Amino acid sequence: MLEQRYRWKNKHLRTHVGVLDGAVSPTILLKNATYLNQTFRKWMKGNIWIYNDRIVYVGDNLPPYLDNCEIIDCTDQFLVPGYIEPHAHPFQLYNPHTLAEYASQFGTTTIINDNMHMALNFKDKEAFSLLRDLRRIPTTMYWWCRFDSQTELQHEEETFSHSKIKSWLEYDGVLQGGELTGWPKLLDGDDMMLHWIQEAKRMGKKIEGHFPGSSEKTLAKLKLLGADCDHEAINGEEVYDRLMQGYMVSLRHSSIRPDLPNLLDDMKRLGIDAYDRLMFNTDGSSSPFYENGINDMMIRIAIEKGIPVIDAYNMATVNIARYYNIDHLHGNIATGRVANINFLSSVEDPTPVSVLAKGKWVKRDGIKVENTYAAVNWSQYGLKPLEIKWNLTMDDLQFSMPFGIKMENSVITKPYSIAIDVSGDQLPTDHDESFFTLLDRNGHWRINTLLKGFTSKVSALASSFSNTGDIILIGKNKQDMIFAFNRMKELGGGIVLVENGEVVCEVPLPLGGTMSDLPIEELMVQEKRLFAELTERGYAFNDPIYSLLFFSSTHLPYIRVTQQGMYDVMNKTVLFPTIMR
Repeated sequence: MLEQRYRWKNKHLRTHVGVLDGAVSPTILLKNATYLNQTFRKWMKGNIWIYNDRIVYVGDNLPPYLDNCEIIDCTDQFLVPGYIEPHAHPFQLYNPHTLAEYASQFGTTTIINDNMHMALNFKDKEAFSLLRDLRRIPTTMYWWCRFDSQTELQHEEETFSHSKIKSWLEYDGVLQGGELTGWPKLLDGDDMMLHWIQEAKRMGKKIEGHFPGSSEKTLAKLKLLGADCDHEAINGEEVYDRLMQGYMVSLRHSSIRPDLPNLLDDMKRLGIDAYDRLMFNTDGSSSPFYENGINDMMIRIAIEKGIPVIDAYNMATVNIARYYNIDHLHGNIATGRVANINFLSSVEDPTPVSVLAKGKWVKRDGIKVENTYAAVNWSQYGLKPLEIKWNLTMDDLQFSMPFGIKMENSVITKPYSIAIDVSGDQLPTDHDESFFTLLDRNGHWRINTLLKGFTSKVSALASSFSNTGDIILIGKNKQDMIFAFNRMKELGGGIVLVENGEVVCEVPLPLGGTMSDLPIEELMVQEKRLFAELTERGYAFNDPIYSLLFFSSTHLPYIRVTQQGMYDVMNKTVLFPTIMR
Protein backbone atom coordinates (compact mmCIF):
# COMPACT_ATOMS: atom_id res chain seq x y z
CA MET A 1 0.00 0.00 0.00
CA LEU A 2 1.25 3.48 -0.83
CA GLU A 3 2.01 5.93 1.93
CA GLN A 4 -0.35 8.87 2.37
CA ARG A 5 1.95 11.36 0.68
CA TYR A 6 2.76 9.01 -2.22
CA ARG A 7 6.25 7.89 -1.40
CA TRP A 8 6.20 5.15 -3.99
CA LYS A 9 8.43 2.20 -3.20
CA ASN A 10 11.54 1.60 -5.27
CA LYS A 11 9.92 -1.28 -7.18
CA HIS A 12 7.00 0.99 -8.14
CA LEU A 13 9.33 3.73 -9.38
CA ARG A 14 11.33 1.23 -11.45
CA THR A 15 8.10 -0.05 -13.01
CA HIS A 16 7.04 3.51 -13.88
CA VAL A 17 10.34 4.05 -15.68
CA GLY A 18 9.90 0.66 -17.33
CA VAL A 19 6.71 1.93 -18.98
CA LEU A 20 8.75 4.59 -20.80
CA ASP A 21 11.31 1.96 -21.86
CA GLY A 22 8.61 -0.27 -23.30
CA ALA A 23 9.20 -3.05 -20.77
CA VAL A 24 5.77 -2.52 -19.22
CA SER A 25 2.52 -1.43 -20.82
CA PRO A 26 0.59 1.58 -19.49
CA THR A 27 -2.72 0.67 -17.92
CA ILE A 28 -4.49 3.60 -19.63
CA LEU A 29 -3.52 5.65 -22.69
CA LEU A 30 -5.33 8.93 -23.34
CA LYS A 31 -4.74 9.75 -27.02
CA ASN A 32 -5.24 13.08 -28.77
CA ALA A 33 -5.96 14.85 -25.51
CA THR A 34 -6.52 18.58 -25.36
CA TYR A 35 -5.41 19.27 -21.80
CA LEU A 36 -4.75 22.28 -19.59
CA ASN A 37 -1.00 22.80 -19.28
CA GLN A 38 -0.53 25.20 -16.37
CA THR A 39 3.19 25.61 -16.94
CA PHE A 40 2.54 27.28 -20.29
CA ARG A 41 -0.94 28.51 -19.31
CA LYS A 42 -2.31 26.99 -22.50
CA TRP A 43 -4.59 24.28 -23.78
CA MET A 44 -2.20 21.84 -25.43
CA LYS A 45 -2.45 18.61 -27.43
CA GLY A 46 -0.72 15.46 -26.30
CA ASN A 47 -0.87 11.83 -25.25
CA ILE A 48 -1.11 10.92 -21.59
CA TRP A 49 0.26 7.60 -20.34
CA ILE A 50 -1.04 6.30 -17.02
CA TYR A 51 0.22 3.35 -15.02
CA ASN A 52 -2.12 2.43 -12.18
CA ASP A 53 -2.44 5.60 -10.07
CA ARG A 54 0.29 7.70 -11.72
CA ILE A 55 0.77 9.75 -14.86
CA VAL A 56 4.08 8.45 -16.25
CA TYR A 57 4.31 10.60 -19.38
CA VAL A 58 2.66 13.57 -21.09
CA GLY A 59 3.79 14.57 -24.58
CA ASP A 60 3.66 13.78 -28.27
CA ASN A 61 4.95 10.19 -28.13
CA LEU A 62 2.93 7.00 -27.96
CA PRO A 63 3.91 3.94 -25.88
CA PRO A 64 5.96 1.26 -27.64
CA TYR A 65 4.11 -1.48 -25.76
CA LEU A 66 0.32 -1.55 -25.39
CA ASP A 67 -0.53 -5.03 -24.16
CA ASN A 68 -3.67 -4.96 -21.96
CA CYS A 69 -3.77 -1.16 -22.12
CA GLU A 70 -7.09 0.69 -22.16
CA ILE A 71 -6.89 3.21 -25.01
CA ILE A 72 -9.18 6.25 -24.95
CA ASP A 73 -9.43 8.66 -27.87
CA CYS A 74 -9.97 12.06 -26.23
CA THR A 75 -10.73 13.98 -29.41
CA ASP A 76 -13.45 16.59 -28.77
CA GLN A 77 -12.86 16.49 -25.00
CA PHE A 78 -10.95 18.85 -22.72
CA LEU A 79 -8.92 17.45 -19.85
CA VAL A 80 -8.20 19.31 -16.61
CA PRO A 81 -6.67 18.19 -13.31
CA GLY A 82 -8.93 16.77 -10.64
CA TYR A 83 -10.27 19.56 -8.44
CA ILE A 84 -9.07 20.10 -4.88
CA GLU A 85 -11.33 21.13 -1.98
CA PRO A 86 -8.98 22.83 0.51
CA HIS A 87 -11.45 23.47 3.32
CA ALA A 88 -13.82 20.60 4.03
CA HIS A 89 -15.66 19.87 7.28
CA PRO A 90 -16.48 16.25 6.45
CA PHE A 91 -18.82 15.59 9.38
CA GLN A 92 -21.81 17.82 8.54
CA LEU A 93 -24.28 14.93 8.92
CA TYR A 94 -22.46 13.27 6.01
CA ASN A 95 -19.18 11.50 6.71
CA PRO A 96 -15.73 11.66 5.03
CA HIS A 97 -16.39 8.57 2.92
CA THR A 98 -19.78 9.63 1.56
CA LEU A 99 -18.52 13.17 0.94
CA ALA A 100 -15.54 11.84 -1.03
CA GLU A 101 -17.69 9.52 -3.13
CA TYR A 102 -20.23 12.23 -3.92
CA ALA A 103 -17.62 14.91 -4.64
CA SER A 104 -15.83 12.63 -7.10
CA GLN A 105 -18.86 12.74 -9.40
CA PHE A 106 -18.30 16.49 -9.77
CA GLY A 107 -14.57 16.15 -10.35
CA THR A 108 -13.29 16.89 -6.83
CA THR A 109 -10.72 14.15 -6.31
CA THR A 110 -8.61 15.61 -3.48
CA ILE A 111 -10.07 16.87 -0.19
CA ILE A 112 -8.29 18.60 2.69
CA ASN A 113 -10.33 17.92 5.82
CA ASP A 114 -10.94 19.39 9.25
CA ASN A 115 -10.08 16.97 12.09
CA MET A 116 -12.25 18.68 14.73
CA HIS A 117 -14.84 15.92 14.96
CA MET A 118 -12.12 13.31 15.38
CA ALA A 119 -10.35 15.35 18.05
CA LEU A 120 -13.58 15.64 20.05
CA ASN A 121 -15.18 12.25 19.47
CA PHE A 122 -12.51 9.69 18.50
CA LYS A 123 -9.70 8.06 20.39
CA ASP A 124 -6.43 8.86 18.63
CA LYS A 125 -5.78 5.22 17.76
CA GLU A 126 -9.18 4.88 16.08
CA ALA A 127 -8.83 8.24 14.31
CA PHE A 128 -5.47 7.40 12.77
CA SER A 129 -6.73 3.93 11.83
CA LEU A 130 -9.61 5.56 9.91
CA LEU A 131 -7.23 7.98 8.19
CA ARG A 132 -5.03 5.11 7.08
CA ASP A 133 -7.96 3.09 5.79
CA LEU A 134 -9.36 6.05 3.83
CA ARG A 135 -6.20 5.92 1.70
CA ARG A 136 -7.73 2.96 -0.09
CA ILE A 137 -10.51 4.96 -1.71
CA PRO A 138 -10.00 6.69 -5.08
CA THR A 139 -10.22 10.17 -3.50
CA THR A 140 -7.04 11.52 -1.92
CA MET A 141 -7.72 12.70 1.64
CA TYR A 142 -5.54 15.15 3.56
CA TRP A 143 -6.21 16.68 6.98
CA TRP A 144 -5.78 19.64 9.32
CA CYS A 145 -4.71 19.69 12.94
CA ARG A 146 -6.92 21.82 15.17
CA PHE A 147 -5.35 23.71 18.07
CA ASP A 148 -8.55 24.51 19.99
CA SER A 149 -12.13 23.27 20.29
CA GLN A 150 -13.90 26.53 19.24
CA THR A 151 -16.07 26.09 22.33
CA GLU A 152 -15.65 25.88 26.12
CA LEU A 153 -15.13 22.20 26.85
CA GLN A 154 -14.93 20.53 30.19
CA HIS A 155 -11.34 19.20 30.43
CA GLU A 156 -10.19 20.87 27.20
CA GLU A 157 -6.56 20.59 28.35
CA GLU A 158 -6.87 16.81 27.93
CA THR A 159 -8.60 16.89 24.53
CA PHE A 160 -6.09 19.40 23.14
CA SER A 161 -3.00 18.35 25.06
CA HIS A 162 0.49 18.96 23.76
CA SER A 163 1.02 15.25 23.10
CA LYS A 164 -2.20 14.96 21.10
CA ILE A 165 -1.44 18.04 18.98
CA LYS A 166 2.10 16.77 18.40
CA SER A 167 0.86 13.35 17.22
CA TRP A 168 -1.50 15.01 14.73
CA LEU A 169 1.08 17.46 13.43
CA GLU A 170 3.55 14.65 12.88
CA TYR A 171 1.03 12.59 10.93
CA ASP A 172 2.03 12.31 7.30
CA GLY A 173 -1.38 13.23 5.90
CA VAL A 174 -1.77 16.48 7.88
CA LEU A 175 -0.98 19.50 5.69
CA GLN A 176 -1.79 22.37 8.03
CA GLY A 177 -2.52 23.59 11.51
CA GLY A 178 -5.75 25.37 12.26
CA GLU A 179 -8.11 26.79 11.38
CA LEU A 180 -7.25 29.32 14.07
CA THR A 181 -10.66 29.97 15.59
CA GLY A 182 -8.84 30.67 18.87
CA TRP A 183 -6.75 33.50 17.44
CA PRO A 184 -7.78 36.02 20.14
CA LYS A 185 -5.99 33.77 22.66
CA LEU A 186 -2.97 33.79 20.38
CA LEU A 187 -2.90 37.58 20.30
CA ASP A 188 -3.43 37.67 24.07
CA GLY A 189 -0.22 35.71 24.64
CA ASP A 190 -1.08 31.99 24.38
CA ASP A 191 2.46 30.69 23.91
CA MET A 192 1.39 27.05 23.65
CA MET A 193 -0.65 27.83 20.55
CA LEU A 194 2.28 29.84 19.20
CA HIS A 195 4.56 26.88 19.87
CA TRP A 196 2.25 24.58 17.89
CA ILE A 197 2.26 27.06 15.03
CA GLN A 198 6.04 27.13 15.12
CA GLU A 199 6.16 23.34 15.11
CA ALA A 200 3.83 23.17 12.10
CA LYS A 201 6.00 25.68 10.23
CA ARG A 202 9.13 23.72 11.13
CA MET A 203 7.53 20.67 9.51
CA GLY A 204 6.76 22.67 6.37
CA LYS A 205 3.02 22.77 7.05
CA LYS A 206 0.68 25.71 6.59
CA ILE A 207 -1.43 27.61 9.11
CA GLU A 208 -5.06 28.33 8.19
CA GLY A 209 -6.62 31.41 9.76
CA HIS A 210 -10.16 32.24 10.77
CA PHE A 211 -10.14 36.01 10.97
CA PRO A 212 -13.62 37.43 10.22
CA GLY A 213 -13.73 41.22 10.24
CA SER A 214 -10.08 41.59 11.24
CA SER A 215 -8.43 44.96 10.74
CA GLU A 216 -5.34 45.43 8.62
CA LYS A 217 -3.25 45.71 11.81
CA THR A 218 -4.69 42.48 13.24
CA LEU A 219 -4.09 40.66 9.95
CA ALA A 220 -0.49 41.87 9.96
CA LYS A 221 0.05 40.70 13.55
CA LEU A 222 -1.37 37.26 12.79
CA LYS A 223 0.79 37.00 9.67
CA LEU A 224 3.84 37.71 11.83
CA LEU A 225 2.73 34.98 14.23
CA GLY A 226 2.55 32.44 11.42
CA ALA A 227 -0.82 32.54 9.64
CA ASP A 228 -0.58 31.74 5.91
CA CYS A 229 -4.13 31.79 4.58
CA ASP A 230 -7.60 33.02 5.48
CA HIS A 231 -11.05 32.14 4.12
CA GLU A 232 -13.17 34.74 5.95
CA ALA A 233 -13.16 37.65 3.48
CA ILE A 234 -16.77 38.70 2.80
CA ASN A 235 -16.10 41.60 0.41
CA GLY A 236 -13.48 42.80 -2.03
CA GLU A 237 -11.83 45.14 0.45
CA GLU A 238 -11.19 42.23 2.81
CA VAL A 239 -9.75 40.18 -0.06
CA TYR A 240 -7.48 43.12 -0.90
CA ASP A 241 -6.31 43.57 2.70
CA ARG A 242 -5.38 39.91 3.00
CA LEU A 243 -3.50 39.89 -0.29
CA MET A 244 -1.64 43.05 0.73
CA GLN A 245 -0.50 41.38 3.95
CA GLY A 246 0.85 38.38 2.06
CA TYR A 247 -1.93 35.90 2.69
CA MET A 248 -3.18 33.20 0.40
CA VAL A 249 -6.89 34.06 0.14
CA SER A 250 -9.46 31.29 -0.01
CA LEU A 251 -12.65 32.57 -1.64
CA ARG A 252 -15.67 31.01 0.07
CA HIS A 253 -19.00 29.92 -1.37
CA SER A 254 -20.95 27.99 1.25
CA SER A 255 -24.42 27.23 2.53
CA ILE A 256 -24.21 29.98 5.17
CA ARG A 257 -21.93 32.34 3.20
CA PRO A 258 -22.65 31.99 -0.57
CA ASP A 259 -20.31 34.91 -1.23
CA LEU A 260 -18.40 34.07 -4.40
CA PRO A 261 -20.42 36.09 -6.96
CA ASN A 262 -20.19 39.25 -4.84
CA LEU A 263 -16.52 38.67 -4.04
CA LEU A 264 -15.67 38.40 -7.74
CA ASP A 265 -17.69 41.53 -8.56
CA ASP A 266 -15.91 43.43 -5.78
CA MET A 267 -12.51 42.22 -6.94
CA LYS A 268 -13.23 43.46 -10.44
CA ARG A 269 -14.34 46.82 -9.01
CA LEU A 270 -11.07 47.09 -7.08
CA GLY A 271 -8.93 46.07 -10.05
CA ILE A 272 -7.76 42.77 -8.54
CA ASP A 273 -6.83 40.79 -11.63
CA ALA A 274 -3.95 38.60 -10.41
CA TYR A 275 -5.24 35.22 -9.29
CA ASP A 276 -2.22 33.10 -8.30
CA ARG A 277 -2.75 33.81 -4.59
CA LEU A 278 -6.43 32.88 -4.68
CA MET A 279 -8.28 29.59 -4.33
CA PHE A 280 -11.84 28.34 -3.89
CA ASN A 281 -13.50 26.60 -0.95
CA THR A 282 -17.02 25.55 0.07
CA ASP A 283 -16.35 25.53 3.85
CA GLY A 284 -18.17 22.33 4.79
CA SER A 285 -21.60 23.20 3.42
CA SER A 286 -24.64 21.15 4.36
CA SER A 287 -25.51 18.56 1.76
CA PRO A 288 -28.38 20.28 -0.15
CA PHE A 289 -26.00 23.10 -1.08
CA TYR A 290 -23.94 20.56 -3.04
CA GLU A 291 -26.81 19.46 -5.23
CA ASN A 292 -25.46 21.47 -8.17
CA GLY A 293 -21.80 20.71 -7.64
CA ILE A 294 -18.81 21.47 -5.46
CA ASN A 295 -15.62 23.02 -6.85
CA ASP A 296 -17.02 22.78 -10.37
CA MET A 297 -19.84 25.07 -9.25
CA MET A 298 -17.30 27.69 -8.16
CA ILE A 299 -15.32 27.44 -11.40
CA ARG A 300 -18.55 27.95 -13.33
CA ILE A 301 -19.43 31.05 -11.31
CA ALA A 302 -15.96 32.46 -11.92
CA ILE A 303 -16.16 31.89 -15.68
CA GLU A 304 -19.61 33.50 -15.79
CA LYS A 305 -18.19 36.49 -13.89
CA GLY A 306 -15.54 37.02 -16.54
CA ILE A 307 -12.53 35.50 -14.75
CA PRO A 308 -10.04 34.22 -17.36
CA VAL A 309 -10.87 30.56 -17.91
CA ILE A 310 -7.44 29.20 -17.05
CA ASP A 311 -7.35 31.23 -13.83
CA ALA A 312 -10.79 29.90 -12.91
CA TYR A 313 -9.51 26.32 -13.21
CA ASN A 314 -6.23 27.16 -11.48
CA MET A 315 -8.05 28.43 -8.40
CA ALA A 316 -9.50 24.94 -7.93
CA THR A 317 -6.35 23.02 -8.85
CA VAL A 318 -2.74 24.10 -9.17
CA ASN A 319 -2.96 27.22 -6.98
CA ILE A 320 -4.06 25.03 -4.09
CA ALA A 321 -1.47 22.33 -4.79
CA ARG A 322 1.37 24.87 -4.97
CA TYR A 323 0.26 26.53 -1.76
CA TYR A 324 0.27 23.23 0.14
CA ASN A 325 3.53 22.06 -1.52
CA ILE A 326 1.82 19.06 -3.11
CA ASP A 327 2.02 20.23 -6.73
CA HIS A 328 4.50 17.41 -7.44
CA LEU A 329 1.48 15.14 -6.90
CA HIS A 330 -1.70 17.10 -7.55
CA GLY A 331 -3.19 20.06 -9.34
CA ASN A 332 -1.83 19.58 -12.85
CA ILE A 333 -1.62 17.06 -15.66
CA ALA A 334 2.08 16.30 -15.99
CA THR A 335 4.56 13.48 -15.68
CA GLY A 336 4.82 12.05 -12.17
CA ARG A 337 1.51 13.32 -10.88
CA VAL A 338 -1.30 11.25 -9.41
CA ALA A 339 -3.72 10.30 -12.16
CA ASN A 340 -6.62 12.58 -11.16
CA ILE A 341 -8.13 13.84 -14.39
CA ASN A 342 -11.48 15.38 -15.33
CA PHE A 343 -12.87 15.01 -18.85
CA LEU A 344 -15.00 17.97 -19.97
CA SER A 345 -17.37 18.37 -22.89
CA SER A 346 -16.39 22.03 -23.18
CA VAL A 347 -14.00 24.48 -21.57
CA GLU A 348 -16.93 26.53 -20.27
CA ASP A 349 -18.56 23.56 -18.49
CA PRO A 350 -16.38 22.45 -15.56
CA THR A 351 -18.66 19.59 -14.49
CA PRO A 352 -16.90 16.52 -15.90
CA VAL A 353 -18.53 13.84 -18.00
CA SER A 354 -15.85 11.36 -16.92
CA VAL A 355 -13.48 11.30 -13.93
CA LEU A 356 -10.29 9.41 -13.16
CA ALA A 357 -9.25 9.35 -9.50
CA LYS A 358 -5.95 7.64 -8.70
CA GLY A 359 -6.16 6.13 -12.16
CA LYS A 360 -9.56 4.54 -11.49
CA TRP A 361 -12.72 5.46 -13.35
CA VAL A 362 -15.27 6.79 -10.88
CA LYS A 363 -17.46 8.32 -13.60
CA ARG A 364 -17.73 7.33 -17.29
CA ASP A 365 -19.71 9.19 -19.92
CA GLY A 366 -21.93 10.86 -17.36
CA ILE A 367 -22.63 7.68 -15.38
CA LYS A 368 -21.30 6.88 -11.92
CA VAL A 369 -19.06 3.81 -11.83
CA GLU A 370 -20.45 1.70 -9.01
CA ASN A 371 -18.50 -0.13 -6.31
CA THR A 372 -15.38 2.02 -6.59
CA TYR A 373 -15.68 3.21 -2.97
CA ALA A 374 -15.55 0.15 -0.74
CA ALA A 375 -17.96 0.22 2.20
CA VAL A 376 -16.61 1.30 5.57
CA ASN A 377 -17.08 -0.74 8.74
CA TRP A 378 -17.55 2.23 11.03
CA SER A 379 -17.89 0.20 14.22
CA GLN A 380 -14.18 -0.67 14.16
CA TYR A 381 -13.47 3.03 14.68
CA GLY A 382 -15.84 3.24 17.63
CA LEU A 383 -18.68 4.76 15.59
CA LYS A 384 -21.76 2.87 16.68
CA PRO A 385 -25.34 3.99 17.28
CA LEU A 386 -25.51 6.33 20.24
CA GLU A 387 -26.32 4.55 23.48
CA ILE A 388 -28.08 6.74 26.02
CA LYS A 389 -28.53 4.84 29.26
CA TRP A 390 -30.33 7.53 31.20
CA ASN A 391 -33.82 9.01 31.08
CA LEU A 392 -34.93 12.57 30.52
CA THR A 393 -37.54 13.80 33.01
CA MET A 394 -39.57 16.95 33.55
CA ASP A 395 -37.12 17.86 36.31
CA ASP A 396 -34.49 18.33 33.58
CA LEU A 397 -36.70 20.94 31.90
CA GLN A 398 -36.87 23.59 34.60
CA PHE A 399 -36.26 27.10 33.27
CA SER A 400 -35.33 30.07 35.48
CA MET A 401 -32.61 31.89 33.53
CA PRO A 402 -32.92 35.74 33.61
CA PHE A 403 -31.86 36.05 29.98
CA GLY A 404 -31.85 33.90 26.90
CA ILE A 405 -30.17 33.82 23.51
CA LYS A 406 -31.57 35.51 20.43
CA MET A 407 -30.70 34.38 16.90
CA GLU A 408 -29.58 37.20 14.61
CA ASN A 409 -29.00 34.84 11.67
CA SER A 410 -28.20 31.16 11.12
CA VAL A 411 -25.25 31.24 13.50
CA ILE A 412 -24.98 34.53 15.47
CA THR A 413 -26.68 34.68 18.88
CA LYS A 414 -27.05 37.67 21.22
CA PRO A 415 -28.40 37.88 24.78
CA TYR A 416 -31.89 39.16 25.49
CA SER A 417 -33.93 39.66 28.67
CA ILE A 418 -36.67 37.08 29.21
CA ALA A 419 -40.00 38.79 29.86
CA ILE A 420 -42.45 35.90 29.48
CA ASP A 421 -43.71 33.35 31.98
CA VAL A 422 -41.67 30.15 31.65
CA SER A 423 -43.09 28.29 34.64
CA GLY A 424 -45.52 26.14 32.66
CA ASP A 425 -45.03 23.08 30.48
CA GLN A 426 -45.90 24.86 27.23
CA LEU A 427 -45.16 28.20 25.58
CA PRO A 428 -47.67 29.92 23.27
CA THR A 429 -47.05 30.09 19.52
CA ASP A 430 -47.76 33.80 19.17
CA HIS A 431 -44.08 34.62 19.75
CA ASP A 432 -40.75 33.16 18.62
CA GLU A 433 -39.35 32.09 22.01
CA SER A 434 -38.72 28.41 22.75
CA PHE A 435 -37.30 26.32 25.55
CA PHE A 436 -33.66 25.44 24.91
CA THR A 437 -31.65 22.76 26.72
CA LEU A 438 -28.11 21.50 26.20
CA LEU A 439 -27.55 18.07 27.76
CA ASP A 440 -24.41 16.06 28.29
CA ARG A 441 -24.78 12.94 26.17
CA ASN A 442 -23.70 10.90 29.22
CA GLY A 443 -26.33 12.57 31.37
CA HIS A 444 -24.00 14.29 33.84
CA TRP A 445 -25.00 17.95 33.36
CA ARG A 446 -27.45 20.28 31.68
CA ILE A 447 -28.17 23.96 31.08
CA ASN A 448 -31.57 25.47 30.32
CA THR A 449 -32.44 28.82 28.80
CA LEU A 450 -34.77 30.30 26.18
CA LEU A 451 -34.01 30.63 22.48
CA LYS A 452 -35.58 33.51 20.55
CA GLY A 453 -35.84 33.59 16.77
CA PHE A 454 -35.40 29.91 15.92
CA THR A 455 -39.08 29.34 15.15
CA SER A 456 -42.48 30.25 16.50
CA LYS A 457 -44.23 26.91 16.08
CA VAL A 458 -41.80 24.03 16.65
CA SER A 459 -43.33 21.88 19.35
CA ALA A 460 -40.13 19.91 19.88
CA LEU A 461 -36.81 19.18 18.23
CA ALA A 462 -34.12 16.88 19.61
CA SER A 463 -30.65 16.67 18.08
CA SER A 464 -27.58 14.62 18.94
CA PHE A 465 -25.78 16.60 16.22
CA SER A 466 -23.95 19.54 17.78
CA ASN A 467 -20.47 21.00 17.91
CA THR A 468 -19.44 18.75 20.80
CA GLY A 469 -21.75 15.77 20.30
CA ASP A 470 -23.93 16.83 23.23
CA ILE A 471 -27.73 16.85 22.95
CA ILE A 472 -29.82 19.88 22.02
CA LEU A 473 -33.53 20.18 22.83
CA ILE A 474 -35.63 23.03 21.44
CA GLY A 475 -39.38 23.41 21.68
CA LYS A 476 -42.60 24.91 22.94
CA ASN A 477 -43.96 21.80 24.64
CA LYS A 478 -42.00 19.94 27.32
CA GLN A 479 -43.89 16.66 26.86
CA ASP A 480 -43.12 16.71 23.16
CA MET A 481 -39.48 17.56 23.94
CA ILE A 482 -39.25 14.41 26.05
CA PHE A 483 -40.98 12.45 23.28
CA ALA A 484 -38.50 13.78 20.69
CA PHE A 485 -35.59 12.93 22.98
CA ASN A 486 -36.85 9.38 23.46
CA ARG A 487 -37.30 8.90 19.71
CA MET A 488 -33.78 10.23 19.08
CA LYS A 489 -32.59 7.77 21.71
CA GLU A 490 -34.37 4.88 19.91
CA LEU A 491 -32.70 5.85 16.62
CA GLY A 492 -29.27 5.67 18.18
CA GLY A 493 -28.83 9.37 17.50
CA GLY A 494 -30.26 11.83 15.03
CA ILE A 495 -32.44 14.90 14.59
CA VAL A 496 -36.12 14.45 15.41
CA LEU A 497 -38.95 16.95 14.90
CA VAL A 498 -42.16 16.26 16.86
CA GLU A 499 -45.60 17.86 16.97
CA ASN A 500 -48.55 16.82 19.14
CA GLY A 501 -46.86 13.59 20.21
CA GLU A 502 -46.08 12.48 16.65
CA VAL A 503 -42.84 12.45 14.68
CA VAL A 504 -43.06 14.93 11.81
CA CYS A 505 -39.56 14.39 10.42
CA GLU A 506 -36.36 12.65 11.43
CA VAL A 507 -32.77 12.34 10.24
CA PRO A 508 -31.17 9.21 11.74
CA LEU A 509 -27.47 9.60 12.59
CA PRO A 510 -26.34 6.08 13.50
CA LEU A 511 -22.60 6.87 13.34
CA GLY A 512 -21.99 8.01 16.90
CA GLY A 513 -25.12 10.15 16.87
CA THR A 514 -23.43 12.75 14.66
CA MET A 515 -23.22 11.30 11.14
CA SER A 516 -25.42 9.53 8.63
CA ASP A 517 -24.31 6.40 6.83
CA LEU A 518 -26.47 7.20 3.79
CA PRO A 519 -25.12 8.34 0.42
CA ILE A 520 -25.27 12.11 0.20
CA GLU A 521 -27.99 11.98 -2.45
CA GLU A 522 -30.28 10.24 0.07
CA LEU A 523 -29.18 12.42 2.96
CA MET A 524 -30.12 15.49 0.88
CA VAL A 525 -33.72 14.28 0.72
CA GLN A 526 -33.88 14.00 4.51
CA GLU A 527 -32.24 17.39 5.07
CA LYS A 528 -34.52 19.13 2.58
CA ARG A 529 -37.56 17.64 4.32
CA LEU A 530 -36.28 18.82 7.71
CA PHE A 531 -35.55 22.31 6.35
CA ALA A 532 -39.01 22.51 4.74
CA GLU A 533 -40.76 21.46 7.95
CA LEU A 534 -38.78 23.96 10.01
CA THR A 535 -39.40 26.74 7.49
CA GLU A 536 -43.13 26.02 7.62
CA ARG A 537 -42.89 26.46 11.40
CA GLY A 538 -41.09 29.79 11.24
CA TYR A 539 -37.36 29.07 10.74
CA ALA A 540 -36.24 32.07 8.67
CA PHE A 541 -32.50 31.58 8.18
CA ASN A 542 -30.19 29.87 5.67
CA ASP A 543 -29.11 26.66 7.31
CA PRO A 544 -30.61 24.89 10.35
CA ILE A 545 -27.81 22.32 10.40
CA TYR A 546 -25.26 25.05 11.02
CA SER A 547 -27.56 26.62 13.59
CA LEU A 548 -27.47 23.39 15.58
CA LEU A 549 -23.74 23.04 15.10
CA PHE A 550 -22.81 26.54 16.23
CA PHE A 551 -24.96 27.10 19.33
CA SER A 552 -21.87 26.09 21.34
CA SER A 553 -19.21 27.63 19.10
CA THR A 554 -17.31 30.37 20.89
CA HIS A 555 -15.43 31.53 17.80
CA LEU A 556 -18.64 33.40 16.97
CA PRO A 557 -20.26 36.25 18.94
CA TYR A 558 -21.91 36.88 21.32
CA ILE A 559 -23.48 34.42 23.75
CA ARG A 560 -23.00 30.65 23.48
CA VAL A 561 -24.34 27.65 25.35
CA THR A 562 -21.38 25.39 26.15
CA GLN A 563 -20.34 22.44 28.29
CA GLN A 564 -19.19 24.93 30.92
CA GLY A 565 -22.41 26.96 30.78
CA MET A 566 -23.72 30.20 29.26
CA TYR A 567 -20.62 31.86 27.87
CA ASP A 568 -19.96 35.53 27.07
CA VAL A 569 -17.63 35.38 24.06
CA MET A 570 -16.52 39.00 24.10
CA ASN A 571 -15.63 39.00 27.81
CA LYS A 572 -14.48 35.35 27.88
CA THR A 573 -16.49 34.51 30.98
CA VAL A 574 -19.01 31.86 32.04
CA LEU A 575 -22.15 33.74 33.04
CA PHE A 576 -24.14 30.77 34.34
CA PRO A 577 -22.51 27.36 34.83
CA THR A 578 -24.03 24.06 33.79
CA ILE A 579 -26.04 22.20 36.43
CA MET A 580 -25.14 18.68 37.48
CA ARG A 581 -28.04 16.26 37.05
